[in-house]
Order: sequence, then structure tokens, then C-alpha cells
Amino acid sequence: MIPILFEIGPIKIYSYGLMLGIAFLGGNYILAGELKKRSINPELASTITLLSVVFGLLGAKLLHLVENWNEFLADPWTAFSPGGLTWYGGFVLGMSVIIWYVRKKHIPYRRFLDALGIALILAYGIGRVGCHLAGDGDYGSPTTLPWGVIYAKGTAKPTTMLNEYFQRNPEEANHWHYDSLRVIPAGRDALGHSFNKFDETTPLHPTPLYELLLGIIGFVVLRRSARFTADGQLFMLYLMLAALFRFSVEFLRLQPKLLFGLSEAQLIAMALFLVGAIGIGVMKKKTPSPSGA
Repeated sequence: MIPILFEIGPIKIYSYGLMLGIAFLGGNYILAGELKKRSINPELASTITLLSVVFGLLGAKLLHLVENWNEFLADPWTAFSPGGLTWYGGFVLGMSVIIWYVRKKHIPYRRFLDALGIALILAYGIGRVGCHLAGDGDYGSPTTLPWGVIYAKGTAKPTTMLNEYFQRNPEEANHWHYDSLRVIPAGRDALGHSFNKFDETTPLHPTPLYELLLGIIGFVVLRRSARFTADGQLFMLYLMLAALFRFSVEFLRLQPKLLFGLSEAQLIAMALFLVGAIGIGVMKKKTPSPSGA
């Protein structure tokens, strides 16, 4: 893991922040091209990207604070830390502001959303690379697969992140020798934090990289979905794909279960998938036929 890519004097360049910036810039580039295809001013992409940065990060931070309210009360300064972002919080607030802005400017918002969905699905995957490089805890459960990754030098140590997982799965804890290995010191990372033998020897599912691959697949699918010709349908397909991808990956991640053995993210994903499925039909009905009927 490489939480800090390099340093220039007292300035540290963090991999998470860099990849987040690349994700926004890449999304801006794709959005501009897609807007141009749809006869919408491509310069609008820069404004939308700025709104995404400001309100997306704000929403992601706010939802994280709500989810970890007790920690926030114990240490209110966590509200100003660069870490601790929950994707769906940023998505909901960011999308709400963007739709409000687009409609205020009298831009054909359903056609605009089609372009935005194509940019979003790939930008999300790129941003997840930052989570992987930082080792911030978005990784998954232990695995014997050859591409399992050691996250010992990440910002969130596997010993801590897997504690609840092993409480739910004691047989897994025994299999991976969790209790015996976690008490053996193994070294320190670039930030000076210690890690143990369990962290150093246990390969985990690199779920952020899975999401990158799924983002690329989703991008290709949306770009080639010629059958969805009604304005707004592509965005609804984006919702369905993004929800399906997140729902699936969550089975490998370490998020606490909220209801029916599903995590909060999975429950939200189910709701978004349903919105997308219904929306595809609704958008078709709202689009006038070529005859104008």
C-alpha cells in the first residue's frame, strides 16, 4: 500500500486524494464529450464537476458522520478530517444539487443525465483505486485467491477492520489464526503506525479493484446501449448497473449488517435498482414519439 505517494518538503501527496482528483478530471472529460454528442454545451461539464466536488464530498462526509455519530460526539474534529466519506451520501446530495442547477438553467435534464451516468460509472471506479492504494478499509474478507492483497501498510489495519467480521464468523478466525497472529508485532508503516503478523500475512479481497473493473464494464455497456433511445433511460440503466455492482461487491466487504443480513449500502442499492427499473419505462413514456403524438 502507498498512502503517501511522495513528499515535497512539508507537503505530502496522498494517493487517495490524487486518485479522487483524477476521477473528477476524468469524469469531467467524459461528461464534456457526452454533452457535445447530445447538443448540450460541453462547457457545462466544468460547472457540474465543481458542484460534484463540493456537494459530493460534503454529502459523503455528512452521511459518514451520521453513521458514526458517537465517534463524532467524542471527537467533533473528525468532521474536518480528510478521511471518512460514504459514497451514497455524496451521490444523493451531489445529484440533488446538480439536477436543481440543470433545471434552473433550462437544460434538457433527462438528456443531460444520460451523459452524466456514463461519466459517473467510470469516475467512481477510478476513485476506488485511491481506496486501494490508501488501504483505507474498503477492502474485503480474507481470501486464498492468487490476487489477494496484503493491506498491512494501509491506513486502516486489517486486524481492526476484520474484528467484527471474525466475531460473526469464528470459524474463519480460527482458520486464519487471527487471535494468535494479531499479538505478534511485525513492523511500522510509512505513517509510523504499527502492524502485526496477521496484517502482514493475510491476503484480502481487493474489492476497490473489483469496483474499478465493474466500472469499466459498466462504462462500455452504457456507451453501447443503443436500444435505450428515450431521454433519461441511459441514466436509469446507470442506476441499475451501479446498484447491482455495489450490491454484489458488498458481500465481500466488511460493512456491518443492518437488516436481513444486508448492509446499509446494499439496502440503498436495492432501492436505486428499483428506481432505475421503473424509471426506464417512465422515461420512455415521457419522450414524445417522432410524429409528435
